Amino acid sequence: MYKVLKVIVLGISALLFILPAYGQEAPKEQVKGLDEQVQEIKTDVLSIAAELNQLEEKLLYPSDTQIAIFVSLAKGEKFRLDAVDIELDGKSVAHHLYTFKELEALQKGGVQRIHVGNVRTGEHALQVTAIGKTEGGSDFQKGESFKITKDIGPKLVGVVLAGTGIGSKTITLKDW
Repeated sequence: MYKVLKVIVLGISALLFILPAYGQEAPKEQVKGLDEQVQEIKTDVLSIAAELNQLEEKLLYPSDTQIAIFVSLAKGEKFRLDAVDIELDGKSVAHHLYTFKELEALQKGGVQRIHVGNVRTGEHALQVTAIGKTEGGSDFQKGESFKITKDIGPKLVGVVLAGTGIGSKTITLKDW
């Protein structure tokens, strides 16, 4: 028994002396080269993913049938926009709840692409509903209906949300 224990201890001791030789760090130049290769591969993967997204969008939304709807706020608007609902030809195509950062971006002149889809040429019914709070803190929900005409080629529609004052038009459309 003692001999077996002695052999085991000697074997473990030998392994402890041999393993550090295998565990030595690779030269710094080799590690640096690997880091650069990993970064290049990441860059390549990201560019390929971006190209695939563009190709997918072209395939799913050909320019002849494409419609894109954008949302923006009229200049200087301070009301709090909570949500926007978009219906196209009686079918809900978009519903978006806004975060504080998104609202802040819209107030600074940003534009949000809320929907991209396919429609046939001709006339279409567009229903836009905005939900939020006025500057005074009271809740509002305002909806407007529009007729838009889709011709051959892509259609870009801008939905501009404005103040909720008496007599003012809250939701307007503009073609881009």
